[in-house]
Amino acid sequence: MPEPTRHLLVMPDDGPKALLDAIENAKHSLVVKMFVFSDPPLLEAVIAAHKRGVQTRVMLNRARRSGESDNSETQRRLLRAGVPVKDSNPAFDVSHEKSMVVDGRTAFIKSLNWEPKNFSETRDYAIVTTDPDEVTEVAYVFDADWNRLPYTCPPSARLIWCRGNARERMTRFIDEATHSLRVQNERYQDVTIIEHLIRAKERGVKVKVMARPPHTLKEHKLLEGVGGLRMMQDVGIKVHKLKGLQLHAKMMVADHKRAIVGSMNLAPGSFEDRRELGIQVHEPDIVSRLEATFDRDWENSHKLDLSDEAVREDMERHGRTDFEIAELAPEADPQVAEGHFGPARERKIAGKKAAKVDAKAKARPKKRKT
Repeated sequence: MPEPTRHLLVMPDDGPKALLDAIENAKHSLVVKMFVFSDPPLLEAVIAAHKRGVQTRVMLNRARRSGESDNSETQRRLLRAGVPVKDSNPAFDVSHEKSMVVDGRTAFIKSLNWEPKNFSETRDYAIVTTDPDEVTEVAYVFDADWNRLPYTCPPSARLIWCRGNARERMTRFIDEATHSLRVQNERYQDVTIIEHLIRAKERGVKVKVMARPPHTLKEHKLLEGVGGLRMMQDVGIKVHKLKGLQLHAKMMVADHKRAIVGSMNLAPGSFEDRRELGIQVHEPDIVSRLEATFDRDWENSHKLDLSDEAVREDMERHGRTDFEIAELAPEADPQVAEGHFGPARERKIAGKKAAKVDAKAKARPKKRKT
């Protein structure tokens, strides 16, 4: 029996070859759970596997929260070919997990969807594991969701699940960092995650964050999305925007030793309402390649300007008019008023308020003595 292994796929560098090869070499079984599945070569490969006798099941996200469906045509094609296919588990608002298990021996845990742009235009990652416990866990949860059965994430879970252990595992990962944290994610909206990143910075950890620009945030998420990034910048965390590629990765690396790769954005909905999957790894070759990719991306990035003027320009340049700049002031966020984002942020806000009070006092006309 060969030793369990893990290895890393980087998109768009590696392309779909490893996925296509795995599907084409499947002998017994193939299960796929996907948020968006529209890539023609992968679709043809899955149908071909089914036709040659591989027991194949595909679970696709029903619809986005907006009601928009990305998978209707793929679902029709799979059904016409006789492939068993189901909508994702209705217990979750969205099933954002992107996974595949081949022959019960190899699992792919990914940030990327199966759509053409994820192999040519986006920064994404996948971990391929042959660890029996990890593979079994992915397959077990697939079966639970397929059969509409509850899955309670046990303390012994090897993987990182939403709903389940994700917020606790990710905050612990951040808290254990002693020297450096590199983070790539689309959105930074979760109060708890932001607080722990700020605390890491304040205890001396060098934190670098890559994010997407404000116009990519939905209207009702703009306040918390921009506010979260501003809070991190205010304590000295460097926040950059990737150039050339669209950032779709969900990845963290700590201290040149540990990394997390998965499907979850750093937003409350991901932790509380969605099915998500991630994995923590420690293999030196995987960690070093993730760091090298991040550092290359960092060199090909620029500081994200989050001033009112820059946010307005970014929004308007992309045809967004569904926002009010006045609402983006950090003081407008009730979480800030409650002091949830660390002492440095609290001191800065207190200083601003004191300055305003002092300015008003000086401007107030003095009463004449009689």
